Amino acid sequence: MEQSLQLIETVLDRLFVYGPIWIYLVLFLSSFIENIFPPYPGDFVTITGGALAAAGRLNIFAVFVLAYAGGIMSVMVLYYLGKRHGRSFFIRKNYRYLSADDVRRMENWFERRGALLLLFNRFIVGARAVVALVAGISRYRVGGMFLYTSISFWMFNGLLLFSSYVFVVNFETITQYYKMYEKIAWPIILALVIAIAVWKITKSRRHGK
Repeated sequence: MEQSLQLIETVLDRLFVYGPIWIYLVLFLSSFIENIFPPYPGDFVTITGGALAAAGRLNIFAVFVLAYAGGIMSVMVLYYLGKRHGRSFFIRKNYRYLSADDVRRMENWFERRGALLLLFNRFIVGARAVVALVAGISRYRVGGMFLYTSISFWMFNGLLLFSSYVFVVNFETITQYYKMYEKIAWPIILALVIAIAVWKITKSRRHGK
């Protein structure tokens, strides 16, 4: 992780030779790619952008806007993919573990509680893209999707940038806290996925008898 951070800092620092516009472009593209390819360390690029702004090398407002713009665009792309192709695909296929009835139940659940999930979606490590796709498959209203996801981006990215901006001298401390957060979040997410899979398999076997 530390090597990745050092690499990010080195790459961005070298790009400064060609002007800050290239750094802003990297920040935008990183935020966009992060949700399309979840392993990509987009959050760390955003943190680095905040640290560079604290050092007077970038504009903190521009960093915030570009990180948000890239992120919300990628999430909405995933949402529209799920909405346009996902629902009809899964209903037509009617898979055993994701049947047409499951899709309809998911729609009802998302209609009732989708706002809360989308508000905290940015804080759910490793599941952001999935939530966007599920929102599309569930045909959650586009206005709500955009608004609640935007608020989630503003809160999460705001915390990242504020932390890196204020504590730029203690940059390593921030990354340690973030790694601690990831270590706590991943086991919880994994346990939930396993629990849902076990419940689904058990339910399917009961109906099969």
